Amino acid sequence: MPSPEPGALSLTFDGRVVPAYPGQTVAGALTAAGIRSWRATRRLGRPRGLFCGIGVCFDCLITIDGQPSQRACLVPVTQGMRLESGGVGDE
Repeated sequence: MPSPEPGALSLTFDGRVVPAYPGQTVAGALTAAGIRSWRATRRLGRPRGLFCGIGVCFDCLITIDGQPSQRACLVPVTQGMRLESGGVGDE
């Protein structure tokens, strides 16, 4: 794996290292890393990730540093964040 660019932060998503940059949101960092879905709906198992990008729809819920149901589109990245998929919605 190449070394991160200067100024890059390092997050983990389900154990996978994901680069991020100051000022990005969690959803922005995941999307930039090619990760488009990080949870599934409860009833139908449909994939969910970034949708509205402004905190209205709740499709981007994720567990951040052990705190479930965080809106990834609103939370700014910090060095060493632990992100976990697997949260479910109500559909």
